[in-house]
Amino acid sequence: MAAETVVTAAGIDDPWLNAQRQFDAAADVLNLDQGVRSILREPQRQLTVNFPVKMDDGSVRVFEGYRVQHNLVRGPAKGGIRYHAEVTLSEVKALAMWMTWKCAATGIPFGGAKGGVIVDPKRLSRSELERLTRRYASEISVLIGPERDIPAPDVNTTPQVMAWIMDTVSMAAGYSVPAVVTGKPLSVGGSQGRNAATGRGVAIVALQACRRLDREPTGSTVAVQGFGNAGSIAAGLMADDGFSIRAVSDSAGGIYSEQGLDIKAVIEHKQRTGSVVGFPGTRPISNAELLEAPVDVLVPAALENQITASNAGRVKASLILEAANGPTTPDADDILVRRGVTVVPDIVANAGGVIVSYFEWVQDLQSLFWEENEINKRLEHIITGAFNSSWEASKRLGVPLRLGAYAVSVERVAEATMVRGIYP
Repeated sequence: MAAETVVTAAGIDDPWLNAQRQFDAAADVLNLDQGVRSILREPQRQLTVNFPVKMDDGSVRVFEGYRVQHNLVRGPAKGGIRYHAEVTLSEVKALAMWMTWKCAATGIPFGGAKGGVIVDPKRLSRSELERLTRRYASEISVLIGPERDIPAPDVNTTPQVMAWIMDTVSMAAGYSVPAVVTGKPLSVGGSQGRNAATGRGVAIVALQACRRLDREPTGSTVAVQGFGNAGSIAAGLMADDGFSIRAVSDSAGGIYSEQGLDIKAVIEHKQRTGSVVGFPGTRPISNAELLEAPVDVLVPAALENQITASNAGRVKASLILEAANGPTTPDADDILVRRGVTVVPDIVANAGGVIVSYFEWVQDLQSLFWEENEINKRLEHIITGAFNSSWEASKRLGVPLRLGAYAVSVERVAEATMVRGIYP
């Protein structure tokens, strides 16, 4: 499952323009060839679909969805599908670009893609959700496939949604095509360790960042915005490593405890009540307040544009781990850098999900599956390498960590572009 949906007064920053600004900064540092820069600055393909879905009451509603492929020079496109009432083409384009850099940062042979449907899935019945998913899958089937574009779960999509997409594609093909999506249930070709991969990656990166910053995890305080799959798993694993989780939140609100939270108990409370709100022994805190909580480490695990120029000056954490995609705007980044805050960017911090998605894709293609301990070992090796490469580039170039990570990624994609050349 994907990060928890959280709505805050984050402003109206355009995620696509933010993504382009981040790319431009890296291109400037690399003195990138103008022709290559113009290629990488825009998505290669963008598909908009409007499709009908029959509702339970017999009525028909038309939904709008997207699938964007930013770049495919290093391999098939890879990226999640999100269901959210505020999905926009601009957002999907940005997420696709970020996926390109994330795959390159980790050395995975994928390009970047993303998809989305403008819908609040919580307002649909299970049968309506299935019909919407199958129709959307059929509409984007002109783009997706194991060797072309492999979707995965994202905000408000689940392993079950991936199973419906896989089945829809398989029915059209006349045989099972498990490698068309990742993040599936184990019973239809999913991978051990995939559900926890994003959160596990965040926890691994947290330890690596502490090592580089010469600080002890034990006793370091943490706030997690977005207590969904990624946020809750990251919080639990970080607690196991000695971090003290002081605050967590979801779409209904947040909780804070000066003594630290029992994450397993909070998870059980949310499963029982539907939210972290009301957990015994805590005081309520809003999502906006959580971002400014008095903690050492902040983990934004919700949506993009949460840390902006309007609140970056009040963030008290000295280390930010971006478990969500694009949670920090470029203007906020500038403020955080001036204040000496270390930001581990999304393209590294939350790369655990795409890394294990890659493992799932490989396992499906060869019909040979690995044990979970092997998956976790491979995940740790790759994400640690991505973090170290980004950190070293940051120091070598004298730039913030995000720009160091982008320099590594953009250089790899640019090299592949130049080696392949321009067709025809």
